Amino acid sequence: MTPPDSALRHALARERAHHEHCRAVLAAMVDGAREHVVTGEDVSASGADAEVLGRRLRGRARALRELPPGPLFFGRLDFAETDTVGEHAGQHPRPEAAEPALHLGRLRISEDPAAPPLVVDWRAPVARAFYQATAGDPRGVAVRRRFGWAPGSRGDSADLTGLEDEHLGRGESRTSDIVAREIERPRVGPMRDIAATIQPEQDDLVRAGLTATVCVQGAPGTGKTAVGLHRAAYLLYTHPQRIRSGGLLILGPNPTFLSYIAEVLPALGETGVRQSTLAREIVRHPVTGTDDERAAAVKHDARTAEVLRRALYARVRVDAADSLAVPDGSYRWRVPAEELARIVADVRDEEPPYTVGRERVRARIVRYVRDRAERRGGPRTAAWVRRIERARPVGAYLDSVWPGVRPEEVVAGLLGDPDVLARAADGLLDDDEQKAVLWPARTPGSWRSARWSAADLVLLDEVAGLLEHPEGYGHIVVDEAQDLSPMECRAIARRASFGSLTVLGDLAQGTTPWAARSWRTVLGHLGRPEAAVVPLTTGFRVPQAVVGLANRLLARLDVEVPEARSLRGDGELTMRPTAPGQVTGAVVDAVRGALTRDGSVGVIAADADVPRLREALDAAGIPAAGPEELGARVAVVPASVVKGLEYDHVVAVEPAAIAEAEGPGGRGLHRLYVVLTRAVSRLDVVHGRPLPF
Repeated sequence: MTPPDSALRHALARERAHHEHCRAVLAAMVDGAREHVVTGEDVSASGADAEVLGRRLRGRARALRELPPGPLFFGRLDFAETDTVGEHAGQHPRPEAAEPALHLGRLRISEDPAAPPLVVDWRAPVARAFYQATAGDPRGVAVRRRFGWAPGSRGDSADLTGLEDEHLGRGESRTSDIVAREIERPRVGPMRDIAATIQPEQDDLVRAGLTATVCVQGAPGTGKTAVGLHRAAYLLYTHPQRIRSGGLLILGPNPTFLSYIAEVLPALGETGVRQSTLAREIVRHPVTGTDDERAAAVKHDARTAEVLRRALYARVRVDAADSLAVPDGSYRWRVPAEELARIVADVRDEEPPYTVGRERVRARIVRYVRDRAERRGGPRTAAWVRRIERARPVGAYLDSVWPGVRPEEVVAGLLGDPDVLARAADGLLDDDEQKAVLWPARTPGSWRSARWSAADLVLLDEVAGLLEHPEGYGHIVVDEAQDLSPMECRAIARRASFGSLTVLGDLAQGTTPWAARSWRTVLGHLGRPEAAVVPLTTGFRVPQAVVGLANRLLARLDVEVPEARSLRGDGELTMRPTAPGQVTGAVVDAVRGALTRDGSVGVIAADADVPRLREALDAAGIPAAGPEELGARVAVVPASVVKGLEYDHVVAVEPAAIAEAEGPGGRGLHRLYVVLTRAVSRLDVVHGRPLPF
């Protein structure tokens, strides 16, 4: 329980003094990191070692320098016995205290690397007890203390305004008011980290092992995106060398979403992590062409991968009739036609990447010649081998039986020639599907004149992966994964051949034509069919009133996901039926009402209605930004880009229009489900037409 006023004032004074000391030490750490970079330039080591050390020192200095201002700790653990602290035994910041205690924050702070920490990183093994300990299983914790900081604090010690203690060692269990206030705090601007409020089920996912691929089916407001980002930070902390050598990639659905989450990892002390979209990762050409819905669906279908493979390997000729004469000075080495056919057939049966296969054929031809040359005249030098490899007849033969090729040539040759497509797609795509993906007749020319669509870029990436394995990552976090097509999943899988994945999404929020209805399907295409699927159903952000409305819609979405529930009973849901011609005025009134409260306001409507609504708000003297301006008080957001974003107060405009905007047979109700669950405090539904649920 919180101590009496005098005891509370005394405790706050001690904690503020400790925070002041931590601030001074952190400043010294930043200065010291800069100094180490300078002195590290003159280390006595090999060039490679010095480069690695320099990169590490510069990265550490940059991470400390770029750490956003804010409180340096959010919790404290007092242990019942010193030995329960494990590897941190004796590392108590105040030796004169009677009990061992550890402050927890977003990064480790110590006066010296070998000195006991003043603040322990939230990712350290000992910190897990802060998130997992309960009255029934205290894990050696006597008291769990949480600190209350003024909203938006930049780390001034005076902003420490409260604390609450939970005496787990006495069997005391309580709901944290500080955690509740932090979760419910109005949000304007980018997404915040949740290091101070991680729940036990979230902590289990965050600390999953490096080799484990985890799929999180997260209902709205359950923190699945935050879990994925905190798992990335945890892996960087726990396996720094393995992750940094392989790289870590965060994949989001669009640039707006990436802007929204961009500050989370830096706030946790991790900089330099690549955050991108799949479109950016696979881009080879600007998107200048478009596909109709039918063509795009076929191109994104998994069967198209086999069509492309056939089209590529149709270029390989196993039955070349002529033998090969390889010059060696005045002599000619003859390679019989049947031996050449055997070499090509064997390599093709081995199914290496296409470019590797071409070079493997070359190497085996050279080995055949070398074996005969050494039988005749003894060992051959490396220079001799290189000369044979580069012999013009060898290159000409390779060009005839295993020609070099670019992805663009394969895709353009397939989509631009109905005969080539028919042969490659035989038994895979029917006539209508083939007609759908064929490029319209145009003036003959090279692939350089092609107008590539977004779906074509996925095909190009597939062929590029058949030619050579792409450089992979040590770990990839994929958000909104339910919207990935089979071919997009394959593009990600190629980049995670030797690494693991964190797959995040909600099947109920799938809005693309190929959105998945089963995680097993998605995981199969990602090459991880046996990965664990973990549901998160308890919402911490979206109020129960809003979740209840969304659950009414969930039954009509044709996906098997559990209903969400919320721990928040403080939200507000207001239905605003109005005459069809008065919807815009009702929206303006709803926004005016929302502005009397704290927090951000998101006006979400069908894409076609957005310009009209912005004009109406401007005319009413209410400045309204677009979704890309994350700090704006009022934003008018097209329904097509709102996924992943959150607003304290949402005004959902004409749900029927949002659902119909996806077209007949589309996933309009899924889009509406996304819209309704963007509110984290209050939701107004303005409609002049009957609701579609």
